[in-house]
Amino acid sequence: MAIANVNNENKRILRIAIPSIISNITVPLLGLIDVAIMGHLGAPAYIGAIAVGGMLFNIIYWIFGFLRMGTSGMTSQAYGKRDLSEVTRLLFRSVGIGMLIALCLIILQYPIRKLAFTFIQTTPEVEQLATLYFQICIWGAPAMLGLYGFSGWFIGMQNSRFPMYIAIIQNIINIVASLGLVYLLHLKVAGVALGTLTAQYAGFIMTIALWIKYYGGLRKYISRNGLFPKEAMLRFFRINRDIFLRTLCLVIVTLYFTSAGASQGEIVLAVNTLLMQLFTLFSFFMDGFAYAGEALSGKYIGANNRIALFRMIRLLFIWGILLSLCFTLLYLFGGKRLLSLLTNDESVIREAGKYFYWTLAIPFAGFSAFLWDGIFIGATATRQMLYSMLVASTSFFILYYAFRGILGNHALWLAFITYLLLRGIVQAGISRKILRQI
Repeated sequence: MAIANVNNENKRILRIAIPSIISNITVPLLGLIDVAIMGHLGAPAYIGAIAVGGMLFNIIYWIFGFLRMGTSGMTSQAYGKRDLSEVTRLLFRSVGIGMLIALCLIILQYPIRKLAFTFIQTTPEVEQLATLYFQICIWGAPAMLGLYGFSGWFIGMQNSRFPMYIAIIQNIINIVASLGLVYLLHLKVAGVALGTLTAQYAGFIMTIALWIKYYGGLRKYISRNGLFPKEAMLRFFRINRDIFLRTLCLVIVTLYFTSAGASQGEIVLAVNTLLMQLFTLFSFFMDGFAYAGEALSGKYIGANNRIALFRMIRLLFIWGILLSLCFTLLYLFGGKRLLSLLTNDESVIREAGKYFYWTLAIPFAGFSAFLWDGIFIGATATRQMLYSMLVASTSFFILYYAFRGILGNHALWLAFITYLLLRGIVQAGISRKILRQI
């Protein structure tokens, strides 16, 4: 019986994790496709415009990622309780708030763009083209933020297949639309922006269609009087506020890491950028298991099933350790080859060798933080997750400023690895109190 329970739990974890990993891997393809298309038009300004415009939207949507995470945790708990009324209300709350934020972004697009370009130093031509890209893609905010709400809701409902299908379809539409608009209608940057916009709304429409077909029966639980009750909305905003602040800390650390590398010269910046791609690759896989942690921990907490919850957490960490071992071995024996696929600049590859051993520490230093993030989101213990991020972020800056004069770029990597490690350690300590209260 015990073996059967473990096997079934592993199947549940993988049923959510694998489609989520595939979805994660497809996300950067949208940006890569745009850059690839612009890269064949013969002017570096086109590539620069897409890079700058894409970075702006990555930051904007990253900050509002709480719409997905908060919705996932609350929905999974309601699902575990079999409270279909609350399950339905949560979707409409999340998508409704997403639409309101999107409207604010569209209204405030001019000051947002002006503020962004005061920090981003670029040539007038790149700024002009990036502005055009921004002015078109900002109209995709309702689709993107609406998709965040739906994705979180689907994961909370233990369904990560639909977000995977949507991500794949979006990429296909983006490729076809962008190629057609750029090479047939010769719209260049505007064509890429319109192709991205088309893919975003196609994904959103597909999401609504899937919901109506497979979850349309939940519409009978919609009540205008019960959609936005004061107590539920206060909880919704409290949870999402904590996730927003936590994400803001994460964005600050990530942007500062890039900025601190850039201040040390082009070679160091290139090295750090390339080595961070190895962290990004690892994060795609760990995020998939974090999503499984969100969905299943919330479900078991909602159902008040402590035995299943603790079994799932143990198995989730076994998967985390195995994945960390695999990635450590991959980077140890194949990491240099991966770098050579990303660049053929011998000076960058040679310089990367001085810092490469830091990337070997990433998997085991970071896996715990990813998994605890998922579990804490499922438990809606967002305040505790924020505390751990504040401790880790503060430590990042203290360590870097303490050792940068002695260690140079090594101090940056030491600070980053410690930041990852501390997030997991602090959350592990806090988790005892949270899990005892369940």
